[in-house]
Amino acid sequence: MNRLGKKANETLIEMALSADGEECNGPETISTAGSEIPSSSEGLNSTETTLLIPEHQVIDKRHQSKDSIFFRDGVRRIDFVLSYVDDLNKEWEKKLERRKEFESNLQKAGLELETEDKKESEDGKIFFVKIHAPWEVLITYAEVLNIKVPIKENDIPPMVENPLDCVLFPLRLPENVMHPEPDYFTAPFSKDKQELFLINDESTFFSPSMRNRIVNYILTRCPYGTEEGKKKFGIKRLLNNGTYTAAYPLHDCQYWKKASDPNCDSERYTLYMEWARFLRFYKEQPLDLIRKYYGEKIGIYFAWLGFYTEMLFLAAVVGLICFLYGLFTMDENMSSKEICDPAIGGEIIMCPLCDRDCEYWRLNTTCESSQYSHLFDNVATLFFAIFMGIWVTLFLEFWKRRQARLKYEWDLVDFEEEQQQLQLRPEYEAKCTQKKRNPVTQEMEPYLPLTSQAVRFCISGATVLFWVSLIIASMIAVIVYRLAVYAAFASLMENTQTLQPISGLLTPQLATSVTASCLNFVIIMILNFFYERIAIWITDMEIPRTHMEYENRLTMKMFLFQFVNYYSSCFYVAFFKGKFVGYPGAYTYMFNRWRNEECDPAGCLIELTTQLTIVMAGKQIWGNIQEAIVPWICNWWGRRKARNNPENLYSRWEQDHDLQTFGPLGLFYEYLEMVIQFGFITLFVASFPLAPLLALMNNILEIRVDSWKLTTQYRRPVAAKAHSIGVWQEILNGMAILSVVTNAFIVAFTSDMIPRLVYYYAYSENEDSPMSGYINNSLSVFQISDFPERNEPKENPENFVICRYRDYRYPPEHEKKYLHTMQFWHILAAKLAFIIIMEHVVFIVKFFVAWMIPDVPADVKAKIKREKYLTQKILHEYELEKLKERLCQGDKGATEKEFIATEGRMELSRAM
Repeated sequence: MNRLGKKANETLIEMALSADGEECNGPETISTAGSEIPSSSEGLNSTETTLLIPEHQVIDKRHQSKDSIFFRDGVRRIDFVLSYVDDLNKEWEKKLERRKEFESNLQKAGLELETEDKKESEDGKIFFVKIHAPWEVLITYAEVLNIKVPIKENDIPPMVENPLDCVLFPLRLPENVMHPEPDYFTAPFSKDKQELFLINDESTFFSPSMRNRIVNYILTRCPYGTEEGKKKFGIKRLLNNGTYTAAYPLHDCQYWKKASDPNCDSERYTLYMEWARFLRFYKEQPLDLIRKYYGEKIGIYFAWLGFYTEMLFLAAVVGLICFLYGLFTMDENMSSKEICDPAIGGEIIMCPLCDRDCEYWRLNTTCESSQYSHLFDNVATLFFAIFMGIWVTLFLEFWKRRQARLKYEWDLVDFEEEQQQLQLRPEYEAKCTQKKRNPVTQEMEPYLPLTSQAVRFCISGATVLFWVSLIIASMIAVIVYRLAVYAAFASLMENTQTLQPISGLLTPQLATSVTASCLNFVIIMILNFFYERIAIWITDMEIPRTHMEYENRLTMKMFLFQFVNYYSSCFYVAFFKGKFVGYPGAYTYMFNRWRNEECDPAGCLIELTTQLTIVMAGKQIWGNIQEAIVPWICNWWGRRKARNNPENLYSRWEQDHDLQTFGPLGLFYEYLEMVIQFGFITLFVASFPLAPLLALMNNILEIRVDSWKLTTQYRRPVAAKAHSIGVWQEILNGMAILSVVTNAFIVAFTSDMIPRLVYYYAYSENEDSPMSGYINNSLSVFQISDFPERNEPKENPENFVICRYRDYRYPPEHEKKYLHTMQFWHILAAKLAFIIIMEHVVFIVKFFVAWMIPDVPADVKAKIKREKYLTQKILHEYELEKLKERLCQGDKGATEKEFIATEGRMELSRAM
């Protein structure tokens, strides 16, 4: 059954191009007007070539279905499409020669081409080259890429039905959507053992995603000539230099209706109807169909996103309960009661919040903000911080189990990274002209000299350091803005009558925080826009050796930048604001000019909540606009002419050509967006228990937006394999550990929980109401006459003698005037002890939970062993049968000892 006479370890490109000038003996290809492949028209331009084509070869496009995914013969499937514009500029002849050479080499590699003339295209300018991979090419590269194919139907009984299935029935999708194919035992394809595999129909044995993956592998490695003494190859270079304008596999139909061709599965239509519409948000995802249509790499992203969203539901419920606890106990909060009480808070005169221009103010003016602060700064905050430390461990451990199940179900258990991720990048092979011998394979391989690597890494590191410094500089600029405008807001709110009704809710601190957060968000978006391009450029400059190296380097650069960019402002508010203020008469200043900010008397937690909400919600809204609205507008603009023409004139390849390109980094940005969100709900969740709820609502929308844009607005991506989420798993693990530390510090230093507990147990003098008097205890006294001229307010109309400020210092009449009291040191010791205890408790629970939950479920382990056993048994039986045939035919090469050895190997396999 083997259809190829060449050796199995040779690829078709190697076989064809090694025959120095040998004519291609593959199947005859049909070429229409504008083709640059036939030797008879070599050297002619497109117009001249058209004149040489017989009249019967010009196909009337009106008789061709717009949903056709086949060549004109209606038999050979279109696996890939290349497009180009024949523009008569100074580069025209060079591009023409490149295309001729490239397409000629594709034919030598066994691919079949069919070209659509530009006169048949919608705008009369674009040529389309349709590519078909015949059976011989598919089986050769299926072996090269180690693609697993069915050998036997799975005989393992299905899992026991879940008793909750009847309850979850409304969330289920039809069985034919969830499991579009039967379950098989699989084995890597081998051309020499084709009888082993369940080949019912050669045209459908390899799925369209497998076919386009194979063709893309050939396209990325096919040469097109030599320029400047260097060998040039790969479709990526041809796209970059404008020789081709696009290269893409086809969708199988229009998304809003099924294809008219009965041979088409219309999987795109099924995905749209059952998955990509927002009204299906409550339904499970058809992961097997996603994997079949788009490939494992995209499938595992949606599996991870769906699992992450499911786990967020628990965190959102607990966070909502903690928020409701704060809401219902708001009226019982003694601190806000004392602040709002005219006899207590109304009589406490606070020191001015800025120099000279600000006035003395009464504590009860912050009544509303102190009440709202209790929503997030209460005992439930501590519980939720500990809960989220455990939740993130459960999420990561259960995802490992889910990932292990998917690896088995999607035939990725023995997936070798060398077959795809560790293979040399074409760009590396092209740019590295020097070669050295591989000590393992003893073959000559391209390499990048150490000196060149060092120079490139130095440039890359300096560039990243510069941009990180730019972020820090922008954050300092925002801090300066906060310091500079605070006095203006304070003066404006005191002197503007129209703002008086909301002055209690919108304090100068809150107004400054909100505007600074909005400004910070705008700066974040601008820096992101530029850095994304810089990160790709410097990663390309490093010339990573493999695809995995490229992705990992780009991921670390982008994540480092995004981490500093998005979280720096939150870290400032959480851990620096109000911590280095000094005290009246001895304030600390930034650049010896702007006085450092103070926290609200109710604490800085409400400001951290504001900062987190604006940045997190703003990023999610902006991300959805970029992902959904922008592609839709671009596609609408590109298709505006086509709507005025008959449908049968708008072919399948033209429809897909007018869509947006998903690109090789499409999933990278999706992962990055979700990982940044993961940081918001873990690193700072102690300040905002509603963050998981916001993330849950966003992710429910995100799944449908991503599926909708992928199904309707983007060209079909090239299928790619992946057995995990890659380096993102390690990043999530690192953030999970860091989140324990940050939340412990937030509870200890940003919230008022520890000072209140210390007062409750050590300094309260009222047994009936232990927290009464806390506000007075937490405010120190300053004698106004001690103000230096730089700090003293311009006016003191009520002739106040003393003012209060937030700190624990001795009063002016004490011998240790304005030095820290013993209570300050007690509170600091309690904060440090709390951090140590909380971190150790959470880490111990985390590691215990991680140890208790195995990474691979027991039933999956059993299925993997069963499949390996059956696969080995089938392969050995096949070899035994072949050996028997050779013995019966009198083959002298088949000895009785070889027969006995083969039987012994089968017995050993059964025993194992």
